Amino acid sequence: MRTPEPTGFPSKRLLFTPGVLCRAVLPLLFLIAPAQADPVKVWASGAYSFSDELGGFRITGASGVGTKDDPLVISEELNSATPVTLTIRATRPIEAFGKAGDVANGVMYMRIDVLNNSALPWVEFQFELQEILDQPSVFGDGLSFDQRNKTPDNIVSSNFADFDREFEPYDRLLFKNGKVDPLKTATFEFLITDYTPRWTFYLVQDPRIPTG
Repeated sequence: MRTPEPTGFPSKRLLFTPGVLCRAVLPLLFLIAPAQADPVKVWASGAYSFSDELGGFRITGASGVGTKDDPLVISEELNSATPVTLTIRATRPIEAFGKAGDVANGVMYMRIDVLNNSALPWVEFQFELQEILDQPSVFGDGLSFDQRNKTPDNIVSSNFADFDREFEPYDRLLFKNGKVDPLKTATFEFLITDYTPRWTFYLVQDPRIPTG
């Protein structure tokens, strides 16, 4: 007995059986499906969160509240000698000069511990603050490496003897006269101040290698 077929859809005219069609289409789906990116880990400490979402490096730890006695400590691993950007967000209410840890108060004592996993020595290391990604943080926006303090005593590094600060047209802090060998960790300490605190800002980190 012949099985009835839907009108206008004769199975004899199909070029592929369902099984053949499935085997043909599945490989194409794998080709056009987007590659799964590595998960981004957001680390929270004090009144802020810290993310490596813009790529090029990996955060391995975060602690502290942001005071001089209990600074925000961010541990990182850089796998190349190219600039990377740390994304910083307020996770608690913003209140200028409020109690650190309870609110985002715009006063952040920082310590960055960076593992050089780039296979190249670093002979300088620069930090740059940005309120808007890829745009300079100008003198009047309130965000800086403690620009009101002309003689800071809290900018130090384990591997570099000296530093320079720029406030116009960029907010930059350059550590120099030193070296970080591959697979070694360097520590950088400084104070970030933001007298008009924002919910999000960025810290660009640029390791420098020997030239010539």
